[in-house]
Amino acid sequence: MSPSENLLETSGVVVRFGGNTAVSDVGIDIRAGAVTGLIGPNGAGKTTLYNCITGMQRPDAGRIVFGGKDITKVAPGTRARMGMARTFQRLELFLSLSVRDNIRVAGDIVRANTRRRFDLEAETQRVLELTGLGDIADQDVSDIPTGRARVVEVARALMTQPRLLLLDEPASGQTERETEEFAAMLRGLADDGLAVCLVEHDLPLVMGLCSRIHVLDHGVLIASGTPAEVQASPAVIEAYIGTEVVA
Repeated sequence: MSPSENLLETSGVVVRFGGNTAVSDVGIDIRAGAVTGLIGPNGAGKTTLYNCITGMQRPDAGRIVFGGKDITKVAPGTRARMGMARTFQRLELFLSLSVRDNIRVAGDIVRANTRRRFDLEAETQRVLELTGLGDIADQDVSDIPTGRARVVEVARALMTQPRLLLLDEPASGQTERETEEFAAMLRGLADDGLAVCLVEHDLPLVMGLCSRIHVLDHGVLIASGTPAEVQASPAVIEAYIGTEVVA
């Protein structure tokens, strides 16, 4: 699948909570071999849309297609086995375990729940090196800075050998240098063919990293396009980024 092909597409997605519409007729695409941004103000519906994509929330209307297959009613575990992996806004790590063991446990789960067979130790080491965590591999997660703990979450997701990586505010708590290194890592993953989607409020990171960006506001898709197109959109300027050009 080339970078011009969509690995995931949503169309007409609607989510209601009681009388409130959290997501309204939203259609986005996420391409293989590229980093896609999903941005918007707090409460815009970004995490709810992620929940629909991963199966944690059943939409009231609409379709979700992954790898050419309609997965709208497919269970979350099946979606994971099809190649979806996700991180969350809140850190979800085993604090009493080392960085290495946090990553390795994801491999254990994959081997227990699928027919995939691989050298667990070798794959753990590969992911550690891929994510730049080799120097702290044997430290307890509770002893490392928040910024690097975020990378551990990404590494654990990569251990599942995904086709689509969904990241929810992964740069939160990172220093400027950590963010630069993180962006370089994501570019490398996309260059290797992975589809990456990024929910993030660090606009310079999003604008510098993503080839395509979708913008939500109050559950409505108000813009989709390149970083330049999104930054020039009057609706996006008014709802989210203001008049300052983000570079």
